[in-house]
Amino acid sequence: MEDQKKLNIYNTLTREKEVFIPLHPSYVGMYVCGPTVYGDPHLGHARPAITFDIVFRYLRYLGYKVRYVRNITDVGHLEQDADSGEDKVAKKARLDCLEPMEVVQYYLNRYRDAMQALNVLPPSIEPHASGHIIEQIALVRQIAANGYAYESEGSVYFDVIKYNQTHPYGILSNRHIDDMLNTTRELEGQEEKRHPVDFALWKKAQPEHIMRWPSPWSEGFPGWHCECTAMGKKYLGDHFDIHGGGMDLVFPHHECEIAQSVASQGSEMVRYWMHNNMITIKGQKMGKSLGNFITLEQFFSGNHPMLTQAYSPMTIRFFILQAHYRSTLDFSDEALSASAKGLERLLESVARLPKLVPSKQSTVDVKGLLQRCDEAMCDDLNTPIVIAHLFEASKVINQVADGKATLSGADLEDLKHTFRLFMEDLLGLQEKEVAAGNMEAYKKAIDLLLTIRLEAKQNKDWATSDKIRSELSGFGFAIKDTKDGFEWSL
Repeated sequence: MEDQKKLNIYNTLTREKEVFIPLHPSYVGMYVCGPTVYGDPHLGHARPAITFDIVFRYLRYLGYKVRYVRNITDVGHLEQDADSGEDKVAKKARLDCLEPMEVVQYYLNRYRDAMQALNVLPPSIEPHASGHIIEQIALVRQIAANGYAYESEGSVYFDVIKYNQTHPYGILSNRHIDDMLNTTRELEGQEEKRHPVDFALWKKAQPEHIMRWPSPWSEGFPGWHCECTAMGKKYLGDHFDIHGGGMDLVFPHHECEIAQSVASQGSEMVRYWMHNNMITIKGQKMGKSLGNFITLEQFFSGNHPMLTQAYSPMTIRFFILQAHYRSTLDFSDEALSASAKGLERLLESVARLPKLVPSKQSTVDVKGLLQRCDEAMCDDLNTPIVIAHLFEASKVINQVADGKATLSGADLEDLKHTFRLFMEDLLGLQEKEVAAGNMEAYKKAIDLLLTIRLEAKQNKDWATSDKIRSELSGFGFAIKDTKDGFEWSL
């Protein structure tokens, strides 16, 4: 454990930065709300995944053993995040004439593929809501036994008004119950509630509802908010360190989670609430209804009218990390193109780093780079500042490579270590693929090498021919000689 490093994180609950002190020394429990899998992953999915991937990586770097739980919502999330209406997964299944779990599996596979492309580490545990119905029923029973829930026509609702008499409801979102009562209207199909602010813990399934389970109250399904409370409790205990998600989940989802945990066990489960801000497109919140919705696959392929080119997963990751996770990130094709060029410049410098030759002494100062990067990360995971430090250091790399400066052996090794640690290990920026704009040049370069090899064979220059084949094979290329010349693949 690197005790000298004090990580400060912004706690949404207290609205201030706090020194992170885990409940149990050397161990961290972290729960993050994962996707509802009924459609292709988009930029809005990428931001929380990358944000908490950074948290996960940095906590492990500090020496903590982290249990990172990120759930999959596959039941109970109704349209408009409401307590009535159609289940999002079930609706997609109906429209596509599929089983609901076919929809779940298809889009979960696509989500995982996208996360792998973005170099997002998999969580320690990835529980499904549908696999934890028993735990959710137990949670509802405990809340009801403590007097904070009521049954109505086979459904069970959380009694927000009664809860608010002894515990403040709205502490996370800074909302007041009177304001909510004045602005919340009764919606059709919710007449069974005592108050419009009450939320569903268990819903009786209508005859057409496909996904349903037996319970003490009815055949039905759990309320959306129950899922994370029940799964967090199961895998991280009654109290754990960090709960994360997008800022759009602060209310009602996370507010309801706090109420459920207090109502069921008498105390809050979570110590630090962390939320990433939204992604906007030209100043508007990204959304399907606005027609500005872009999936990750569309970014990777460039197949969208708002895009002028394809963007690699590393460009998307770099774009997201260039903004602090708590700030709004505005997307435009121009901004993403600038990120692609910036990342390319940085990677070009990194590629020159192993080729630098040490000198007896340094004529440029690289001391303190690692410390400055650490200080930025410890200040609420300020990745834009880390990236700025790396750009400054890349100038030194270029100066040394161009013969305009020198580095001692020790300073050179420190520089290599810092880039390896922060660029690759902590920010997760790896040159995993060739940028889409450079693909044609890349192919031509390999073709040129193999053409030279072919000419060497024709001239019986076996040494050159064998060397080119051997070196390319060592880099991972598969080369096949054909009657017309050659074929290759990576």
